[in-house]
Amino acid sequence: MTMLDATQDLRAQTESIFRRKRLFTFAIPAVILAYLTYIFFAFEVPGLWARANANNARSLVSDLYSYKTHVTRDNRSGTVSVAIEGEKKGRYPEGTAPAWVDLGETTVIDLEDGHIITYSPDQITYDVPDFGLMTFEVSRSRGVVADYPVDVLPEWINASKNRVAITTEAGRLSITRNRTEVFRYFTGWELFFFTLDSPYHGMGIGELAGKFVSGEAGAILSDIWNNKMWRHKDVVWAIFETVLMAFLGTMGAALLALPLAFLAARNFAPLVAVRFATRRFFDFVRGVDALIWTIVLTRAFGLGPLTGALAILITDTGSFGKLFSETLENVDDKQIEGIRSTGAKPLQRYRFGVIPQITPVLLSQILYYLESNTRSATVIGAITGGGIGLLLTQAIITQKDWEEVTYYITLIVLVVIFMDWVSGHLRRRLIKGDESGH
Repeated sequence: MTMLDATQDLRAQTESIFRRKRLFTFAIPAVILAYLTYIFFAFEVPGLWARANANNARSLVSDLYSYKTHVTRDNRSGTVSVAIEGEKKGRYPEGTAPAWVDLGETTVIDLEDGHIITYSPDQITYDVPDFGLMTFEVSRSRGVVADYPVDVLPEWINASKNRVAITTEAGRLSITRNRTEVFRYFTGWELFFFTLDSPYHGMGIGELAGKFVSGEAGAILSDIWNNKMWRHKDVVWAIFETVLMAFLGTMGAALLALPLAFLAARNFAPLVAVRFATRRFFDFVRGVDALIWTIVLTRAFGLGPLTGALAILITDTGSFGKLFSETLENVDDKQIEGIRSTGAKPLQRYRFGVIPQITPVLLSQILYYLESNTRSATVIGAITGGGIGLLLTQAIITQKDWEEVTYYITLIVLVVIFMDWVSGHLRRRLIKGDESGH
């Protein structure tokens, strides 16, 4: 009877365990589903999806890998100008234009595939294949007076009293009281090497290579380096500032954190009060994000890359201090005792008994943070006004230079890849040794 009761108790316990496991198995997906449902409504995902504009998204993506040529007419004076990206630095000389723009009393703009736009003294026309001819007159009193071949306008025409915007696959036309502008997209980054005023603009690779080897290499490289549109000289300097910001902040933090880490390690700082104070200091400086330190330091020291380096230094001092102190607590005491038996002083014991043990771990952590801080310095530079982050922010704010945004992001990614390669190489050389084992 006792054995029967024991068997029943064991069966009941087993069934209870299985019930709890089944409940746990169903509870976790239910909690996750409830959380995702909450997020769906709390973050207004339906409204976000409704506000999404596919045309704007396509326009943004195309801006990342293409450039626009603007053909602009001042509706008050009738003057027509042509400029790449609408910038003065990319403006064609007066009276000149690309082959698809025929300047004259009536300017004819051929967007190809039958899309023809004209600027005449009295009106603007746009002939769209399979749609018809649209005419527009600009009046100071009545705004933009339009005549369309249909009564119901399609989605690609946005019209009001004072503004008309037409977007087709061939390009865009914008008409306001003061200005009429045509935007035509081309794939690539125009003027990336030579601006319009350079004698080397428009040359083929073969012709350019011939001039390069015939003694004009200096002039060619100078025109590329001093490109006014893409500012390669400023970009290289900005990249250097970003890397320098990360390097100064990371190495400075490592130098400060190492001696402080001894005060936070149990086996090197016997006083509890000292360990507690040091650890709380590490918690405080790393608990405040580097961006917050950047804003605080900017108010104290002003703008500049040094402010960004100090922000990285302060945050990483706390991170390194915690990591270094934990590493110190795991050192092998036998090596320290061996050094002590020779009569070495405390500093000598630390130098020859502790540092060699922790050096591989320290170097690995420092190199990893250096690589990570190269990315962080980009964001910090946008606030402090230094490095590639500043140029990236300026390009984004303009809402038109998205090809420059792509250029800067590409450079940032390449720098991070390079830093990853360098840090990996250094880790192998300094921590594992070279292939010969030395």
